[in-house]
Amino acid sequence: MSAQHLEVLETTVQKTHQWIDAVADAAHLDTHTAYQSLRAVLQTLRDRLPSEEAAHLGAQLPMLVRGLYYEGWRPSQVPISMDRETFLRRISERIVSSRIVDPKAVAQTVFAVMGQFLSEGELEKLATVLPSEIRTLLPGFHRTTSGTV
Repeated sequence: MSAQHLEVLETTVQKTHQWIDAVADAAHLDTHTAYQSLRAVLQTLRDRLPSEEAAHLGAQLPMLVRGLYYEGWRPSQVPISMDRETFLRRISERIVSSRIVDPKAVAQTVFAVMGQFLSEGELEKLATVLPSEIRTLLPGFHRTTSGTV
């Protein structure tokens, strides 16, 4: 393998650690729970999005984070209709941790971290396809923000 290919792997490992560390720091979680939380929120979001929007978001994620995101995805079965309660319950069910984690706080933290690392306006694009009750979990969005289900 060429040195350039190894640099790509090293870069994506570094970026993945940055994402996990940002979640851990913001939510005051240990690294393992932060990883589980990031994975849970991304996969739940992916399942709620139409496949085209999910793929667009996935293309912007670092390579290893993208792998977590797509793990177990069934594009022919999305979007899965979820209200806010179901969305948060699915996040909670995906987090395997010895500590109790607040799914709402975790979702808000992961969305805020996504806003730090993704291209400008990506969260706004997500807001246009999420129902208002889930959209309110995104940083800076409130019930008055326009968008579709």
